[in-house]
Amino acid sequence: MNKYKRMIIKTPLLGRMLLMLHRAKIGLSYFLKPFANLFTWLFSSRETTNFTYDLTDDNKQYLAALIADITDGKISVIMDYIDEIENDTELRKHIQDATAGSEWRFMADREVRFGRRVGWYALARVLKPKVIIETGVDKGLGACLLTAALRQNAKEGQPGKYYGTDINPEAGYLLSGDYENFGEILYGDSITSLEQFTDQIDLFINDSDHSASYEAKEYLTIADKLSEKAVILGDNSHCTDKLFQFSIQTNRQFIYFQEKPKDHWYPGGGIGISFRR
Repeated sequence: MNKYKRMIIKTPLLGRMLLMLHRAKIGLSYFLKPFANLFTWLFSSRETTNFTYDLTDDNKQYLAALIADITDGKISVIMDYIDEIENDTELRKHIQDATAGSEWRFMADREVRFGRRVGWYALARVLKPKVIIETGVDKGLGACLLTAALRQNAKEGQPGKYYGTDINPEAGYLLSGDYENFGEILYGDSITSLEQFTDQIDLFINDSDHSASYEAKEYLTIADKLSEKAVILGDNSHCTDKLFQFSIQTNRQFIYFQEKPKDHWYPGGGIGISFRR
């Protein structure tokens, strides 16, 4: 950096231009790899929304450590759950086959990638919830991971049921076969479905209308329906602070996880986690 200092003193204009080029090189280095990934993605992917990707190895480890902390578990156990879902060849084949047979296959990739949803799965495995609700189902990728977790829990003598809510009557085409035995989709406005829901909720995932006001209303609607140790996941917490604010208002803890996609242009979403000790 001393060479730029000398240049600025001797030839101010040239020195400042060279310094600007040096700074531009540093800044652009953060964009070149995502841009290259974008170029590859344009020709290799069909997705237009709810992009799928894997997480980096480090990112998965940090996610496991976070989940272990909020559940008073062991990192090694959480990593085992993440490995369990990533190596579930039956689930991957089911998703591939369901995608290939769907009329929406032109907007979905055949390669199965879970991203931050491996954290959803791990939480469902460690918490052993009796009731899971996910608002906003889309294709049903999250529904498949969550019902896969419930199926494993049932084998261990801890049964539970998944409920997805979605206003789109065509949502959730991936939730079929044996996975459908562990869950169902409630079609219609999510707030209305939540208002009519009477069971206690152990794990709640907000992933529906991504407006801040609608998200906040969902949390208020379920506030009195949560079990004592219920965990809430906010899939929109990288965009709004509504789950954070709800946690403060209801005397809950809040932690945020930022995912880091592997070899993808998308910078990643996040998981807001609201819980009680």
